[in-house]
Amino acid sequence: MTVTFAIVGRPNVGKSTLFNRLTGTRHAIVDDQPGVTRDRREGEGRLAEMRFRLIDTAGLEKAKAGTLEDRMRLQTEAAVQQADITLLVIDGRAGLLPDDLYFAQQIRRSGKSVVLLANKCEGRIGIETLAEAWQLGLGPAVPVSAAHGDGLSDLYDALLDQARQMGLEAALFGEDQPDPSDVEDVQNPVAEPDAGPDMWIDEAAYEPIRIAVVGRPNVGKSTLVNALIGEKRLLTGPEAGITRDAITLPFVWREQDYQLVDTAGIRRQARVTDKVERLMVGDAQRAIQFARVCILMLDARQPPHRQDMVIARQITDEGRALVIAANMWDDVADKQTAMQLINNRLETSLAQVRGVPVVPVSGLYGQGLDRLMQTVDDVHRLWNTRISTGRLNRWLEPMLEAHPPPMSQGRRLRIRYMTQVRTRPPTFALFASRPVDLPESYLRYLIGGLRADFSLSGIPVRMLLRKGSENPYAPKR
Repeated sequence: MTVTFAIVGRPNVGKSTLFNRLTGTRHAIVDDQPGVTRDRREGEGRLAEMRFRLIDTAGLEKAKAGTLEDRMRLQTEAAVQQADITLLVIDGRAGLLPDDLYFAQQIRRSGKSVVLLANKCEGRIGIETLAEAWQLGLGPAVPVSAAHGDGLSDLYDALLDQARQMGLEAALFGEDQPDPSDVEDVQNPVAEPDAGPDMWIDEAAYEPIRIAVVGRPNVGKSTLVNALIGEKRLLTGPEAGITRDAITLPFVWREQDYQLVDTAGIRRQARVTDKVERLMVGDAQRAIQFARVCILMLDARQPPHRQDMVIARQITDEGRALVIAANMWDDVADKQTAMQLINNRLETSLAQVRGVPVVPVSGLYGQGLDRLMQTVDDVHRLWNTRISTGRLNRWLEPMLEAHPPPMSQGRRLRIRYMTQVRTRPPTFALFASRPVDLPESYLRYLIGGLRADFSLSGIPVRMLLRKGSENPYAPKR
């Protein structure tokens, strides 16, 4: 069992700063303007030897039913119900406000255990607030400064005391977890077999697959993620740009573990002027870098946008596997024409990665999700493909005979051999007599042959040039 803490409070009291402090990350976007956090974010927290699960939430605000702020409040209330202990944060500088009193009353009615924190209490700031905090009826407030790391020892004592009262002390220190030494080590290094198949899949392909769902604003990314996990976990609505943080959620499909990462919409760089939006886009781009597969969402009701292709090139430049999800397919009148438009645009704008799969889906109605996940799985396996050196060089010989390398300085360039140096994406080293003189067009010829003959279409393939005088894999005399 893992103890779960939910951080709640008014907007701009420092909840995300505290989340970053306790998780040792900068994953939650932090800014002086209120209301930056919208979806609840989860992470693994630690404080000295304590280990726990932490949930960052949107600021609590009074709002009309059905508004974005009201939907944010419902997400926060869900986090409170999910958590074992609630950390209610107030602003030690601003003092106690009427909203603090209102939401403290709401939390008391929920019956959940609460630890009250007065944040931004650097030095002697906030002494008056500590006295006022008794009005909340939640006991004494713990003075902390999430930005400076002050008061963490007092927070440690308060969390420990609350956990003891609830019988959670052992779980907080991981004493009911299995001993790591008793767990079988399954992380075997992957090496090319001396004798075996010509092609195989690296064992790493069967670890949890991290999928980043990316695209322009308001194309239905959060709606798709909600449909996949089967619950309204992420905020959705007609407003553009609802998602701000990149939120990672666990997901299981056909007994395979996945991590779905919902991201903020990526607009053209020239239009991004707001500081928070720059942080949002940076968060989305980091999600691409750390993903294995990226699902690029398009609005199928209109021709692919130039920005869609810009994002697709970012994904392939990072070497990630790519799947196109043509969303809102239920609202497309001429489906054949819509699919042709998408394929034509990919052919012209993403020619270096031919054959990227396009899957029509409807996140709103849950249509096409099985086909989408099957395509993700297929592309991920291709991305992890490893080809034996013997098979590669048997393939290379007729390729060189059909189209010999060009001449350089009056002599024919000689290609000695090739081998695969890594997967994810498949990367090959080509050893030649004078690598610097081998033209890019010849590399494209070889890469095109690899795609066609080894069924590597739709994923990035990289070719590295190396200087080599002899083939170490050739039979010894």
